[in-house]
Parts: sequence; C-alpha cells; structure tokens
Amino acid sequence: MSDSLEKLSKLVVSGKLDRRTFMKRAVAMGASVAFSNTLLTQSAMAAEPVKGGLLKLGSSGGESTNSLDPATAASAVPLFNGHQWGDLLVDIADDGSLENRLAEEFGSSADAKTWTFKIRQGVEFHNGKTLTPADVVATLERHSGEDTKSGALGVMRNIDTMKVDGDTVVVGLKDANADLPFLMSDYHLVIQPNGGKDDPAAGIGTGPYKMMVNEPGIRHGYEKNANDWHGNRGHADQVEILVINDDTARVAALQSGQVHMIERVPPKIVELVKRIPNVEVKSTPGRGHYVFIMHTNTAPFDNNDLRLALKYAIDRQEMVDKILFGYGSLGNDMPINSAYPYFSDDFEQRSYDPDKAAFHFKKSGHSGPIVLRTAEGSFPGAVDASQLFQQSCSKAGIQVEVKREPDDGYWSEVWNKQPFCTSFWGGRPTQDQMYSTAYLSSADWNDTRFNNADFDKMLLAARAELDDVKRKQIYADMGTIVHNDGGLICPMFNDWVEGVSNDVGGWTANPNQTMMNGQALSRCWLKA
Repeated sequence: MSDSLEKLSKLVVSGKLDRRTFMKRAVAMGASVAFSNTLLTQSAMAAEPVKGGLLKLGSSGGESTNSLDPATAASAVPLFNGHQWGDLLVDIADDGSLENRLAEEFGSSADAKTWTFKIRQGVEFHNGKTLTPADVVATLERHSGEDTKSGALGVMRNIDTMKVDGDTVVVGLKDANADLPFLMSDYHLVIQPNGGKDDPAAGIGTGPYKMMVNEPGIRHGYEKNANDWHGNRGHADQVEILVINDDTARVAALQSGQVHMIERVPPKIVELVKRIPNVEVKSTPGRGHYVFIMHTNTAPFDNNDLRLALKYAIDRQEMVDKILFGYGSLGNDMPINSAYPYFSDDFEQRSYDPDKAAFHFKKSGHSGPIVLRTAEGSFPGAVDASQLFQQSCSKAGIQVEVKREPDDGYWSEVWNKQPFCTSFWGGRPTQDQMYSTAYLSSADWNDTRFNNADFDKMLLAARAELDDVKRKQIYADMGTIVHNDGGLICPMFNDWVEGVSNDVGGWTANPNQTMMNGQALSRCWLKA
C-alpha cells in the first residue's frame, strides 16, 4: 500500500492529480487522513526545487494604510510581507513543531523561568550589517515597551529581563512558561537591525527576499537575497504580492495567470474555482476562526445578558453550511478548538435558541437597534454572515442593523475600535499564546476588551503547570469563562482555502496560518 500511495503523492506534487482525489483513494486503500497528509508533505519536500522566475501571489487584507513595521501587522498582506524580508527566532513547522530560524538552538532552566536562545552566526541583514544578539534584544525590547503598539505585546508582558551573554540571548520571566519558544514564533517579532528602533518600517531584515517595491494597498515587490543564510528557500528570482481585496477579481487574476496563487478562496465559489484549468484548490483545517466581537466595556455590550442574547441568537450550523460550505467546523464562543493540544472536548455546544436569546435580551433592558459593522474583507462571506445573523436575531426580537464598511481602512479604523464588528483570527500554536494575545486584560490586541481577574490568574497558573492533566483543566476553566462571560461570538472555525496554479511546486499543508504559515512565496517555486 505504501508504495502505491507514494506514487500517488508524487502525482499530486507534480500537479497531475488533485489533493481531494488523492485523499479519497488513500482512504479507500486503508490509509488514515493523518498519514496521507504526512505523505503529501514529505513528497512535496522531497521534490527538487526549480530556481528562477517571478512568483506572484494575489491577496486580500491589504490597505493603503499598511506599514512595513511588523509590530502593526494585522491582516494577510502585512503577514506575508514580514515573511519575505524578515525572520523570527523560531517558527512553526508544517507538523506543528518548533523550527529553528535565527535562534539555532534554545533551552530553559528547570523551572522554565530562564530561557536561552543561541543566535545564529554569520547572518547578514539586507543593509550589510551582521546580525548580533543585541539586535534580538533590541527587537524584544521594542515589542514589550509600555508605549509599543505591537500586536505581540500580550505575549511579551511576562518577560522580566533580557540580556546578551556572548552569542546567546538570555530571557528571564516573571512567571514560569514552558511555551515561551512558541511565543517567539509570533509573526510580529521579526528581528530587525537594532530592533527596528531606528526605522521600524524600513523593511530590512534577514529574510529570503529584499524589498524593491512598496506600494501599500497596491503591490509589494521583492528580489532574491543573494546572501540568504538559509539554503532551501527563496527559489524564485523575484516574488510579488498583489493586493486584490475583491474576491471575484482575485479569482479572475488566478484564472488569467496574472498570479500563481491566491489566498482566501470564498467557500461558496470553491466548486467554480475547481473547474479552472491548471488550478487546484488547497484546503487545510486549522485554528483560524471567523468571529463577531463585542467590546465588553462599551454599552450595550457591557451587559452580559445582552452578550448572551446575541450568542443564543446566532445559528452556528447555518453559518457553517451557508458560509463555509463544509470547509470548516462549528465554533463555540471561545477561540480554541481540537487543533490545540490541551483542548477539552466536554464543552456543551451552544446552539441557536431564539427563546433563550429573547429571555436574556429582555433581562438586559436594552431596546432599539444594535449596529454591527462588517466588510467583505474581514472574512470571506462576512457580509452574508452578518445578514444571516441579522435574520436569526430578528426571530428573537433583536433588531440588528448591518453597516457595511469599505475594505480599505477596515483593520485600522473599524477592527479593535468599533464596539461590534466582524473579524477573523488565524489562531496561534498554543492556547497560552492565543489567550495572551487577545484575552489577557492587558493585551494590546484584546479586541473584545475582555477583563477578568480570575482568567488572568489562571493564565499565569497554566504557564507554570507542568502536570498535563492539571494544565488541561485550567485551560478548560478558562474556556468556560470566555464562553459564558466573554465578548466573543465564534460561530465557526475555517479551513485555509487557497487557489494554486499547477505551475507551482513545493506546496505543503500548514495549519498555522494562511498560505503555508505565510511562507508560500519563499518555499514554493515555479516548475520548469
């Protein structure tokens, strides 16, 4: 069986067989889904990269207000930019394990309060400056300062001390955290010369490509970094990110050959995209989730009965069926699903209940319409999802006014500013990182303005707990608090659904973020 499966997997990598057909045949032959995915990944990695050419990506999530400062990255295009010109200390591999980047090794004290990162030697920034441990310390300092606007601030607050010791960076924590290396994979923490303190938006790093064209909201162009320290990436001579926020235009660009890959294929048109010659739809389940967020410190959402009313007034199954079209799963008003190692599966699934919604709405004392802001760029199908939400709320006597906002400026003017809006999260490798980024009271990206002292204490306790059973229970208790008291309405977890030309080689499934954890341009190549 294994020989036959290996031959089939090579056909997928060569573009002669689509992934869905391979999976069906593999299951029919008795192989598990996990084994089949692993075999595909191994086959892709074994394929010989082809060098040269111009590789293009069409992406949503780009705005005229975008900056190259990785601290401010909040959508797809800034994420992709950071992975072209920069590197992290560590990153997440396709199988979810940690992968060394600018830290060639790391370790901790027995109590997980002191961590050491040995910094790779002989690495050059694009400006010719040699990477030093001092640059790493300066980067961490910039993202952890009290005046920072970094999206990584929530995961940085536990750091007490940072210092250089020879070729090593030593990090001392206020409280023990066995997950610290995973936190260092946060995509905001791109290592920059002097930490980016001199010019955070310069786009100068140690990545596989050098920035050549920077037109926010339009396109970003790169050329190969001839002095790249990494020997197996940056296969194309040039790569380009084209900002195409409109779904129809993005698919048209893939169909016409204007781009070789697109992120965010809307699930409702997946079957149409599959019919495009020389194109394959890639679908990878993960931790990403499409959400409606309420600011718990702003009326009327500061009333938990009002929040519960809206949670009971959303039809999650309808959302999964009509918005995801099978490319995802039910959410349960918390940001954690079975993709996380300490997930507890004994939560009762909250379901659509107009009577309970009406009860809590009446108890809240609120009257009048509730304004929900949305944009198609906030997640695929967001406008349709908002209208479905509006309809299901009306059956509970709750009037929701859907206000459609322009895509350009949504992430800078609506998300994390307006009290009720649609959004999405790509998830994080660990529960600690997800909660530290968006639910810790002091987190800069606490986009529901969630503030719960017991939750904060549990988060710290979980970091230091080395007993897996006890740690899992703590996370379960934290999930219960968010589920019952938080400002998150999470109806669904989305698959990463992307369109890729068969002219592209090297594609692998990575559940951590869209487009192979943001690295598709640097890891893939154009076939000869």
